[in-house]
Amino acid sequence: MIAELGLAALWLAAALAALQLVAGALALTPRGASLAGIVRPVAVVQGLLALFAFLTLIYLFAVTDLSVKLVAMNSHSMKPLIFRIAGAWGNHEGSMLLWVTVMGLAGGLVARIERRLPEPTMLATLAGQAFVSLGFYAFLLIASNPFERLSPVPQEGNGLNPLLQDLGLAFHPPTLYLGYVGLSVAFSFAIGALVTREVGPAFAKAMRPWVLGAWIFLTIGITAGSYWAYYELGWGGWWFWDPVENASLMPWLAATALLHSVSVLASRDALRTWTVMLGVVAFSMSMIGTFLVRSGILTSVHAFAVDPERGTFILALLAINIGGALTLFGLRAATVSEGKRFAVTSREGALVFNNVMLSAILGIVLFGTLYPLLAEAMGAKVSVGPPYFNPMSALFAVPMLLVLAVGPLLRWRRDSFGRVGKALVIPAMLAVVGVILMIMLGGTALLPTIGLALGLGLLWASVLPLKGRNLRRTPLPIWGMVIAHCGIAVSLLGMSCESAFSVEKLVAIRPGEATEVGPWQIKLDAVVPVAGPNWTALEARLLVRYGDTGHVIQLSPQSRSFWAPPQQTSESALLTRWNGQLYTVLGGEAEGGRWQLRLWWKPFVPLIWLGGLMIALGGLLALIGRVATDLRRIIAKDKIEYRRERQGRSGRHA
Repeated sequence: MIAELGLAALWLAAALAALQLVAGALALTPRGASLAGIVRPVAVVQGLLALFAFLTLIYLFAVTDLSVKLVAMNSHSMKPLIFRIAGAWGNHEGSMLLWVTVMGLAGGLVARIERRLPEPTMLATLAGQAFVSLGFYAFLLIASNPFERLSPVPQEGNGLNPLLQDLGLAFHPPTLYLGYVGLSVAFSFAIGALVTREVGPAFAKAMRPWVLGAWIFLTIGITAGSYWAYYELGWGGWWFWDPVENASLMPWLAATALLHSVSVLASRDALRTWTVMLGVVAFSMSMIGTFLVRSGILTSVHAFAVDPERGTFILALLAINIGGALTLFGLRAATVSEGKRFAVTSREGALVFNNVMLSAILGIVLFGTLYPLLAEAMGAKVSVGPPYFNPMSALFAVPMLLVLAVGPLLRWRRDSFGRVGKALVIPAMLAVVGVILMIMLGGTALLPTIGLALGLGLLWASVLPLKGRNLRRTPLPIWGMVIAHCGIAVSLLGMSCESAFSVEKLVAIRPGEATEVGPWQIKLDAVVPVAGPNWTALEARLLVRYGDTGHVIQLSPQSRSFWAPPQQTSESALLTRWNGQLYTVLGGEAEGGRWQLRLWWKPFVPLIWLGGLMIALGGLLALIGRVATDLRRIIAKDKIEYRRERQGRSGRHA
């Protein structure tokens, strides 16, 4: 009965999405103007119904209702509760239901709170959001019903992929979906503005919080996903240029460009065409990522679907949504006015340059991700990895980072590099120090050397916009910009140090024997069997010491065997210090009672994820500052209108 209620709620939400689309479109015509009043309430109710359906699915997973096919295929009664709940979105159907739920709630929130746009633009925006949602509702109800019953009911479920039975699963996918859906809202705003030809600062101010929120969630999701893959997969790497990793990176790159473009349009009434185009491109990248993960054309721990029919359905949605949006953009782009002009040497000019660089990197990642798939379709096997992505991306990332150091110091409209030259002396000196340090420490690779130099220089340059300001009165968006740019520098430093100075060692030793990796002394004390709620494991007891004077600390990497479904995984054990991280993995048993150990010493690698969190924190501070400013303006406007109304009443009584 619970499953049927969830399915009924999903059908009702789909019906309301159709009503929202039709009413919103007709309300833009003179004859349908009377329908305008129902669009906002319908959007709110649609979001609540989608939420009810998703909560129903979570309940079915929490109680392990094996009469539901999705639960039987992806859960097991012996799993811990947190993994049973997270399993609701750790599969194809559940993840898509999470997508439409967040999309419905976002549309309802836009309908409930947004009052800055002209009503026709708002109606067109909600109609556009309903159109996108309706496609995903159709996909769920026709091709991926999450509430399908199973008969006969099995005695036990198949369980979830053991690699996904991790706390990272509880946070990584939802944050990415929140980011993707935030971009869908930006896409809908762009469509609404194109339909009504209202591309201006008001449109940008309405779009900006959603772009910023989406960008924050994408940043958190990518950072969390990178760290999850780093410690869970046991490969010792933090980014593999896996196609599914790229599927989340591409929307982030587009959203970063969109975020800066929409800010310029909101505050300076420039980059109108750029903003609309990037709104379409950012959501296009989300759709392409969805297609890659759920079409069945990829084999990855991240990928869900293996049914080509579903992939065809998503490809059709991609063609309809993005093809239609690009067609509309082509038809209406000529009607979008240019906006205010600016000199090349200005803050706007720096933002445009970096937007071009971000777009170029996006093109490189997109080509490198899709080319092997196209080659395979034509019968050829091609592998594209770091030897392509790293240098090709660096060609555009290096000038982008140089401009990033200078851009925030430039004035709006027109400036000269000579005015800010003196402020950049110290960052330039730090960059030189970085090169010298790399040479002295034995690093010879070109990209890590450039990365260390740019990281040190950018770290200092990022705080220069605070110079001469009263720090207590500095607006939160300025603080957010500074912290986010510092986060980029910190991540860059971590990437450079890890690439240049990591030490890896593969050994086979007996209990009681010791080895070294980097500054660490490591002794294998014992290998013992242990058991968990749905797995058994062999656990190594490693006694590690930093140098000759450090305290002895025990690490316990495991080789786990799950029985539902049957699979063996490596559970790494990590030890973090201020200057790096010791990474240990237990392998199999070798001849003579020896055990294989894979060991890494990774100097300053935690800076990669610390920088990611700083970037997200900077975005959050900027979002809080923008929303607070908007609220103050709305409250002030309401007060003025209230006073005018009272004065009007007093005049009539007199």
